[in-house]
Amino acid sequence: MAWPYANGPLHLGHVAGNCLPADIQFRYERARGRRVLMCSGSDEHGTPITLTAEEEGAHPQEIVDHFHQINKKALIDMGCSWAMDVDPRGPEYGGALYNRTSDPRHKELVRDLFTLMLEAKMLERKTMQQYCSVSKDGSIRFLPDRYVEGDCPVCSFSGARGDQCDDCGATYETHELINPISKLDADANIEVRNTDHLFFRLDLFQDSLNSHYLERKEVWKPNVRSMTKNWLDMGLRPRAVTRDIDWGIELPLSGSEWDSKRVYVWFEAVQGYYTCARIWAERFADEAGHPDGVDAWRNWWTVSEDGYVPKHLYFMGKDNIPFHTIIWPAILMGINSAQSGNPVSHTPLPNDLVLEANVPANQYLMLQGGQFSKSRKHAIWLPSFLERFDPDTLRYYLSINMPEGHDTDFRWDEFVDRVNNELIGTYANFVHRVMTLSHRLSDDGSNPLSDFDSPDEHTEAQSIISRHLEDAIHSMERQRFKEALRCIMNIAQLGNSILQEAAPWKHLDGDDTPEARKSLSSLAFTWRMCRGLAVTLRPFIPYQSDRLWAMLNEPSDIDSILWDDAFSYDSRLEWNVDEPAPLFEKLDLDEIISTEQSFAEMESDSKVNDVSGPPNRPESDYIEFEDFLKVEMKTGKIVSVEDHPDADTLYVIIIEDGPDSTRTLCAGLKGIYEPSELEGLNVVYVANLKPRKLRGVLSEGMLLAADDGKGGVSVLTLDGNMPPGSVVR
Repeated sequence: MAWPYANGPLHLGHVAGNCLPADIQFRYERARGRRVLMCSGSDEHGTPITLTAEEEGAHPQEIVDHFHQINKKALIDMGCSWAMDVDPRGPEYGGALYNRTSDPRHKELVRDLFTLMLEAKMLERKTMQQYCSVSKDGSIRFLPDRYVEGDCPVCSFSGARGDQCDDCGATYETHELINPISKLDADANIEVRNTDHLFFRLDLFQDSLNSHYLERKEVWKPNVRSMTKNWLDMGLRPRAVTRDIDWGIELPLSGSEWDSKRVYVWFEAVQGYYTCARIWAERFADEAGHPDGVDAWRNWWTVSEDGYVPKHLYFMGKDNIPFHTIIWPAILMGINSAQSGNPVSHTPLPNDLVLEANVPANQYLMLQGGQFSKSRKHAIWLPSFLERFDPDTLRYYLSINMPEGHDTDFRWDEFVDRVNNELIGTYANFVHRVMTLSHRLSDDGSNPLSDFDSPDEHTEAQSIISRHLEDAIHSMERQRFKEALRCIMNIAQLGNSILQEAAPWKHLDGDDTPEARKSLSSLAFTWRMCRGLAVTLRPFIPYQSDRLWAMLNEPSDIDSILWDDAFSYDSRLEWNVDEPAPLFEKLDLDEIISTEQSFAEMESDSKVNDVSGPPNRPESDYIEFEDFLKVEMKTGKIVSVEDHPDADTLYVIIIEDGPDSTRTLCAGLKGIYEPSELEGLNVVYVANLKPRKLRGVLSEGMLLAADDGKGGVSVLTLDGNMPPGSVVR
């Protein structure tokens, strides 16, 4: 799981992007009987931490100590498995470790790998340009990228970081940011000056990464495939691995010129996956009696002598894709080559570290149409959310609404609707009907349904359940969690249909007729379905699984039941004499909105924006009609679409804007439309927008498109054959 910065509480964007998917996969792997190790933790170095520390007037260590504990507790409270240091099946089955990059052992291992790659000549010294602020008193300070904000050179977003835009995802060089200002001193002059740093020779890995891409491209999602290919097509260049900053891992170098520099956070944080596994082996597996002791990590990280390759899955948001498909694989190939003396290769040999099997990166979870942002305090914070809601309601909503293929939106009305009508209406009500109907039968301390239990009478339902379970497994193996969850929910829907058709409530008075026995046999079968649903839904909503398991009074540990055995038709029907309770309580949207608005008012004083709904539009947000008339919109016909040579999300589009006349537009539609889908469309564009260069290509206007706030984007087209150049009024 990608390492979240410990500069604030986690928000729901983090949860949907990487925290929840990783835990779902971890629980699923265990439910298939596999050996699995989950690694992550707090990213505690770099400018996000120092920036927060300076704003709070605290030392960075105080900041990370505080938020590491808050975030780890919030994840565990949400049902994530980070408390399972060692798998209950035994240390050889793995476990989980939520560690910290400020861990002394992590620092030691990073410095070792730094030295290894430096000696292998994979790091080189170069002079680079970096922002620095010149204050009115003449003092000069080099500024890391996150200390600088300005206008994105690609999409013009105001508030873009010094090296990356949170709005469009573009990365760029230091000197390309437009109108840069210091976040620490807005009045200071910003200059770009030279400074010496060590650079990782990414260019040495171009060919191997190209080959790696060709092997993985059919496995990767389209967003992963597209972004990786764009990086490779642009050509890989050396990338700085040190930074002018005093908070971070000190360099294993002598000389005063290196005293004020630290290992760049992007270079050391990704190594946390590797260091975390080693630390887990040294602190937990060895102590728990793993037969390989402190070398237990090798079972999950290295190719065995007989050629077995462990499988690695990396969960993150889309902004992290290149670090896990380009940079981290390159680092791993560099380590393998430096340690073995073999040429760089994307195919690891025995004892080499393995590369990723898949990078199932998610798109963004948006908040009321805007991007979650910890730095801009535009978020719903996980700790406060869990104080008011059942964690399984959040897990269900984010699972069924997970931004796997496109950005999705968190909206309170949809959250309430999904929980009340799907989680409760379809699933929890089914369970409650089965439990309450069964408890209306007279019992002698054992399950009264045992007398009517005839699974062989329900072979057609068994076949349907098997198909749904097979489909769910097929989806889970490809990390398509929404599909898998829908398949399992279909089983609950089937259970509702079985109950409705059997109408067991008509036969609870003890009449012993063929009709009654058939009806109560269906009730007994749905009891078994509840048992299977408790097991198969556990990766998604674990707390309710425990509650249901207790109501079923199953004697075995639920985690010992594999998915393959979840829907068992020959196990004993257990019985709990306690009256069953509903798994969930329905949510009230008006009450939630009222509470959220109260929070927003209270938090406005502390400048925390926990958005609860669309705000009322102030008078200042309106424009005059004369202002609207300044925008000149015209029609045009798209005649060609090409990839932008230096931007991940942009197309270069040529439109016919009049008789024998064309113009060039840059549009962020890559990944939304294929070029063939755009060519020939009659579109609307802003004609009098001042031309400007976007990553070196002059854009002479802007296409108009609709955005539903849920990831759906549609270019505005005409319903008639208006000639290019027609004015839109």
